[in-house]
Amino acid sequence: MLPPVIVVLMLISFTCGENPAVQVILTNKGLQYAKHVGAGWIQERLDRVTLPDISGKILGSIYYTFSGVTITRCDFPEPSVEFYQNVTGFKSSISGLSVAVSGRWMTHFGLIHDGGSFDMAIFNMDVSSVVELGKDADGHLSVASVHCEAQVGNVDMQFRGGASWIFQPFVEHFKGRIKGEIEARVCPYVEESIVNLEYHLQAMKVSLNVDENFTFDLPLTGIPLINASSMNLGLKGEFYDIQTHTEPPFEAQPFSVPEQPGYMLSVGLSEFTLNSASYVFYSAGLLQVLITDSMIPPYFHVHLNTSWMGPYIPQLPKMFPGLLMTLQIYAREVPMFSFQPGVVQMGFQGAVKAFAIQPNGTQTPLFKLNVDSKLSGKVWLAGGRLKGSVTLENFTVTLAASEVGTFETDVLEHLMKAGMMLAVGKLNVELGKGVVLPRMMHAQLINTVLGIEKGFITISSDAQVVLTDRGFN
Repeated sequence: MLPPVIVVLMLISFTCGENPAVQVILTNKGLQYAKHVGAGWIQERLDRVTLPDISGKILGSIYYTFSGVTITRCDFPEPSVEFYQNVTGFKSSISGLSVAVSGRWMTHFGLIHDGGSFDMAIFNMDVSSVVELGKDADGHLSVASVHCEAQVGNVDMQFRGGASWIFQPFVEHFKGRIKGEIEARVCPYVEESIVNLEYHLQAMKVSLNVDENFTFDLPLTGIPLINASSMNLGLKGEFYDIQTHTEPPFEAQPFSVPEQPGYMLSVGLSEFTLNSASYVFYSAGLLQVLITDSMIPPYFHVHLNTSWMGPYIPQLPKMFPGLLMTLQIYAREVPMFSFQPGVVQMGFQGAVKAFAIQPNGTQTPLFKLNVDSKLSGKVWLAGGRLKGSVTLENFTVTLAASEVGTFETDVLEHLMKAGMMLAVGKLNVELGKGVVLPRMMHAQLINTVLGIEKGFITISSDAQVVLTDRGFN
């Protein structure tokens, strides 16, 4: 029974032989829910189905055609779908399907033409299918049919109109012919549907452009991993600079997302993903900012000039009296994130270069400070939003170089730390508001929980499918 399997694959949003930084796990609970949704979707649309015409001849020269065949009633049992380890895929089946159809019949023998209507009942049809999952060279998920079998238990027909009494004696012949036609057409239809699904999977993007400069790569790192209770998709989950596509000087580490059978699906995100984004921003020179006096809010009561800096660096206003200053703040190294149980940590090794602006506009270097900080944060889910908070764990300032002589940095460190604490406080206000969790295609997450483990973060959730008239096309 293919459509429930299609539902499963479409619920999962999407190089190689490397450790994945993102893992998506579909549990048996999710598979069975998808099967139930798919079966309901099929049941609702069966009355719209028109079956292909069937033509043939009897007694060697009497030609007939059954056309306009529509389903009038269907006993559609809940199909069976399970993870199938033998071929790394799904095994699905439906047993005892019974369908009542009606249509028009036409016949001709030489110049004699006749026609009327007919009713037909198909009893106890069984269909089984095995679909294999894989990965193509570009990291797309691939599907292929490896087995299909269809059997019809019995067929009954009644003809009306025209010379239908002539046809009734040949019912047994028609029954055998119709039964054979149905059995012969079911599996090609299933395989055609799989080919169509494969086409859509190949058209899906495995790289998502964040903007004109950066992209997020999500190809499969290997073939899906399937056991009796779940399917695991490993995805690369790495940010790149579109122009250079340079790999960072660190690799994704293996991690194992614990299976949560009580939820339909789980997503694991390695700290590598965040660190690859950090590396991209660092390499592009985006982790730096130039601060001028005009950028400081008036309520700070702080001025960026040599006179105001006098209490902290006494020799500065003597050497460069009355000059405005600029501060170049930048990361000395790639800021790195670390996931520990319940906590997200981030270390930042930065630097501040100070310059005096001469009357002619030239900038004279004054000193360089190394600023090292460590922050820790927590994230949680509340009211359908992802929220968080940040704490400043450590903050130190040291003099790395100076063109104006040595000076103590203790007071400057205290001042800068106070400014940092103020910034963290404002950040926590925004983090407390949270962001709405993204929606999947045709589904929304419910009963979602979040956990932080060593090296990765997990989100486990149930899903509620939202179908439209277009369904899963």
